[in-house]
Amino acid sequence: MSKEPNKFGLEAERRAFFGRRKAHKLHPTQQRLQGELLPAISIQLPETDIQLADVFDKPASKNFIEIGFGGGEHLARQARDNRDANFIGCEPFVGGIGKMLSAIENDQLDNVRLYTDDALHLLRKLPTNGFDGAFLLYPDPWPKKRHHKRRFVNPVTLTELARILKSGAEFRVATDIEDYATWSLGQILRHDDFHWPQVPPASWHQPWDGWQATRYEQKARKEGREVSFYFSFIRN
Repeated sequence: MSKEPNKFGLEAERRAFFGRRKAHKLHPTQQRLQGELLPAISIQLPETDIQLADVFDKPASKNFIEIGFGGGEHLARQARDNRDANFIGCEPFVGGIGKMLSAIENDQLDNVRLYTDDALHLLRKLPTNGFDGAFLLYPDPWPKKRHHKRRFVNPVTLTELARILKSGAEFRVATDIEDYATWSLGQILRHDDFHWPQVPPASWHQPWDGWQATRYEQKARKEGREVSFYFSFIRN
């Protein structure tokens, strides 16, 4: 397992998630779903690699994964509009998990499974060439330079993501932070397993067809961050 030095000069397990896990108390319905629904759809890491046939009740024509689904708006909509596909959502923040559980119950989304810990641990267990696409939407930008190593887009996570994606699969990244957009482009362009297709200038400011703004994106607009970046990277 990849290691990185910590502030004491010792080896520490590389992680993909840093940050808070809890905020406001869940409302009663979400608390109920945490106890009743989450255990049934939560992925627990086995000693060996994960087989998707053991994760989902039925096989699907396509499989997708979203890293850090936030409030779950995008993940729920994708699962609702593509019921012949299966989806894995990764999110350690309890508030976001609660919202996603409500959407799963309300829309009867039996094609969604959740992983509630560090996404990198899950990526390492998922099957090679098992996924048709991946989403990373408005990740924590970790703006301070000393925290850049905490950003999800890095050589370690990209290598694991490339392994689980099929050739030609799309990795979508959205951010409203220009520095994170530049960082992501630099990391991708230096990685042998991905490429950025040639696109018209400034087209990366246009959202994908059928895009609906997430709760975070709407909040950013109200706070004056009007410009977002929408990248589509392709697995070689």
